Amino acid sequence: MITHRKALLSTAIALAMLAPLVAAADDSHHKAAPAASAATDMADGEVRKVDLEGGKVTLKHGEIKSLEMPGMTMVFAVKDKAMLEKLKTGDKVKFKAVNEGGKFTVTEIRSAQ
Repeated sequence: MITHRKALLSTAIALAMLAPLVAAADDSHHKAAPAASAATDMADGEVRKVDLEGGKVTLKHGEIKSLEMPGMTMVFAVKDKAMLEKLKTGDKVKFKAVNEGGKFTVTEIRSAQ
């Protein structure tokens, strides 16, 4: 029968052996995260409609990983109406969007070419 002291010692040894592995995995994750995050923040889309006056754009888009959203066509508000001035229906774009209290807003958009 294992005594309480032996059980604690076994657990401590196991944790001590795992600590360097966990630390190494954690460090490599944090070092790679900014680059991976920047790449996944941009989603692909196609402009379907531009509402300059309303400050909205309708985009047919692929998956938006940062929002865990599948591809679909939807209307987005834009952070700045000036972003819409260079857009026209049919343009292929890359964009970033955020969920601000349930309102999906494009914060950055540029030509995909």
